[in-house]
Amino acid sequence: MMKSILLGLVTGTMLFAATANAGDIEAGKAKSATCIACHGSAGISPTPIWPNLAGQKEQYLVAQLKAFKDGTRNNAQMAPMVAGLSDEDMANLAAYYASLACQ
Repeated sequence: MMKSILLGLVTGTMLFAATANAGDIEAGKAKSATCIACHGSAGISPTPIWPNLAGQKEQYLVAQLKAFKDGTRNNAQMAPMVAGLSDEDMANLAAYYASLACQ
């Protein structure tokens, strides 16, 4: 009995954590207008010097955006792009790019 209650709590917590961090794909698509120039309209970069974002893992994308914003990851091109993004914006962008098929 106690084991099944504990299992239920752990499972519920994991499901909540997974959905609590999920962004809004449509909001991310709307926010991605400034990303298109370098990362392409479908998240596939038109040039090899910028990375493809399509199909990347959502949590990875959020972590990278936050690292650019806080300066942990120093990049002169990305710093101004992320400066005005909120945590919600980052989650939404990550959800959008993670939803796209990589090529």
